[in-house]
Amino acid sequence: MAGVNPFLAGLNCRCPNCGRGPLFSGYLRIRATCADCGFNLARADSGDGPAVFVVLICGAVSCFGLLFTEVSFHWPVWLELTLWIPAAVLLCLAALRPFKGVLVAMQFHNKASEAGAGSIQAPEPPLGD
Repeated sequence: MAGVNPFLAGLNCRCPNCGRGPLFSGYLRIRATCADCGFNLARADSGDGPAVFVVLICGAVSCFGLLFTEVSFHWPVWLELTLWIPAAVLLCLAALRPFKGVLVAMQFHNKASEAGAGSIQAPEPPLGD
């Protein structure tokens, strides 16, 4: 289907082709094919992209929260760390799957894949004198 929004399909962890079938077979394992439309998802490889975005965004949110509670409430360090370390971990775990879904959906939407990189041929050498 051409009318599938890749951002919505990715955030909902759905197939980038039909927007209905599940994208993942596990927490972060991508299905080989869509269970609904049969679309081949085997070429999907988001690499480290989702982890980078999640660490940067969730790290900024967690650090801001830690600094805000330190300046505003002056809690003991053990209390702040007991609150913000698990909060940062849970925030990262909650954001990783939708971020990976969006990057995979954008990869298919833009027709970018690792499989196509090996098919580029080197230019032929010029004919000799």
